[in-house]
Amino acid sequence: MKKLVIEGAGAPGLQQLGKSGLRITPQREHVYHVLLGKKNHPTAEEVFIRAKKGMPEISMATVYNCLDALVSCGLVRQVNHDREATRFCSNMQPHHHFYCDDCGVAHDIERADEFGAPPVAMPQGFKPSRYEVTIRGLCPECAAKAKR
Repeated sequence: MKKLVIEGAGAPGLQQLGKSGLRITPQREHVYHVLLGKKNHPTAEEVFIRAKKGMPEISMATVYNCLDALVSCGLVRQVNHDREATRFCSNMQPHHHFYCDDCGVAHDIERADEFGAPPVAMPQGFKPSRYEVTIRGLCPECAAKAKR
């Protein structure tokens, strides 16, 4: 099998696959680049549709397997909100999310304090390891449409 040359802005992260014992396959590389290309927290189906454009032979099962591999090695994380489909986020820095109630797109919001305590009082004995704040409302585009 041909060895992949990893290059490009987000590609160095793919080396994490190898470090976790997983092979860097063309399909995993392609799905990872799809996620890096448009960071709007797509569902697996949306990743599949985008991946098909650059790799027509890729199957939905392969996309699911690639997403599982990328999540298991820490390159991508699953974002679940309410009862919606699982979305995938390639931003591995601590951050929060803003969900637009109209278009359904999730947007990253940077955190001011990377390792601070949650901004809420924790019950006695609870020791949080990480936290994420979810904010809902209208994104600028949907807010502008609502004004019209």
